[in-house]
Amino acid sequence: MAVPDKTEIIATLGLEAHVEGGYFARTFQPDHRPKVATPAGERYTMTSIHYLLTDDSPVGHWHRNQSDIVHFYHLGAPVHYYLLHPDGRLETAVLGPDLAAGQRLQLTVRGGVWKASHLPAGSYGLISEAVAPGFDYADMALGERDDLLAEFPEHAAEIKAFTRDH
Repeated sequence: MAVPDKTEIIATLGLEAHVEGGYFARTFQPDHRPKVATPAGERYTMTSIHYLLTDDSPVGHWHRNQSDIVHFYHLGAPVHYYLLHPDGRLETAVLGPDLAAGQRLQLTVRGGVWKASHLPAGSYGLISEAVAPGFDYADMALGERDDLLAEFPEHAAEIKAFTRDH
């Protein structure tokens, strides 16, 4: 079996540029089920996407979702995650195929936790995400560098590395 390149993956999966960085496509939303009530309004019970970081778009910038998200590794190079918890704790994890090296096939991020992702090497890293209750842009905040630095000054290097310089 031939290993696909990033352009083949983008075309085959119908991925488009994501506001956080990288590429994505929604793969599921349960139109056959009633939506659930959340403080922000009605949401699907769950949604899922494919998400791709590439060597030309290697950063998923800091963002925070209200819903819980489970990330699943699929193909390519390992994807590094950085999580800033409300108590100020920084957690790191690597999604990838080398379990003996401590890489993981799955990572759960609870709603309310800031996260960023990074592809430090390789042409691409492909994951999927399942979000419950389902993803809605109204429930997501992009991290602003100055705000994150004020809240988490002890993690300035990670914040500066994964926020846009504007």
